Amino acid sequence: MKSRGPLILSAPRILAREITDETLYLRRREFLYSAAVTAGTLALACGPGEVANAGNEPAAPAESGLGKIEKSAYAVDEPTTDFKDATTYNNFYEFGTDKEDPARHAGSLRTRPWSVAIEGEVGKPGVVAYEDLIKPHTLEERTYRLRCVEAWSMVIPWVGIPLGAILKRFDPTSKAKYVEFETLVDKEQMPGQRRNVLDWPYREGLRMDEALHPLAILAVGMYGRELPNQNGAPLRLVVPWKYGFKSIKSIVKIRLRETQPNTTWNDSAPREYGFFANVNPEVDHPRWSQARERRIGDFRRRPTLPFNGYEEVASLYRDMDLRKFF
Repeated sequence: MKSRGPLILSAPRILAREITDETLYLRRREFLYSAAVTAGTLALACGPGEVANAGNEPAAPAESGLGKIEKSAYAVDEPTTDFKDATTYNNFYEFGTDKEDPARHAGSLRTRPWSVAIEGEVGKPGVVAYEDLIKPHTLEERTYRLRCVEAWSMVIPWVGIPLGAILKRFDPTSKAKYVEFETLVDKEQMPGQRRNVLDWPYREGLRMDEALHPLAILAVGMYGRELPNQNGAPLRLVVPWKYGFKSIKSIVKIRLRETQPNTTWNDSAPREYGFFANVNPEVDHPRWSQARERRIGDFRRRPTLPFNGYEEVASLYRDMDLRKFF
């Protein structure tokens, strides 16, 4: 069965003059990389004294602050994206709408102390400190592809915990059919929230069977280190078969529900942002094709894979018309 992914447009409340066209982003990156090669350096986007790809070397557990990390069988046999690129080319509108804004402004985010409220259809609701949420679980490193709706992609070694393992600790009831997530709202710490480009807080959701799929994780680190603020510290969702906007960052609330939750981009442009947002190379964006993508750090484009290459999730949607429920 062929699935159909979402068609994505910018939120209507973002002024046209504030939006940089996707092709300009790509050409800008290509220019930077071409300049680096012309200069004879292999250190793409590295500053003085930095070693090319040094960011791809995981920090030792004692240095990372994460403790013991176990390697997982969940990995792709592809080169990982340079750490500097993965931490300076981000979408995180809470800190601004430009790709570089999160790295510039996310230093204002205070990630300790941090707590997460567990609500809704669970037998054990409550507010749980970040440390207590993570402590009972073994951290795993999983290297996943990340595909953005803007037709660029990365390969990132995340450190995290299966989402299903965390949810089960709170005894979901038989009425729990969906999981809703919310990001922190704090205009002082997150200056991008001072502008009404989106309806804050940022909200996302999964169907319960998606949330329990072993590929879905809550990430607390990347490249063997704690998550940088601009990448969603201290806790973010990673759902590798969906477009990146589903992987909500800086989570403060998890609510189990009987009904499908509203989600931020779906509310902003319901005809363009579907609830499911599965990666689908056969459905074009209105301004560009989704059939191919550019891996950050590469010059060439490559074919986009259905479900971002994670075909094992296709059975979750066997009885759905994903041209209607994109």
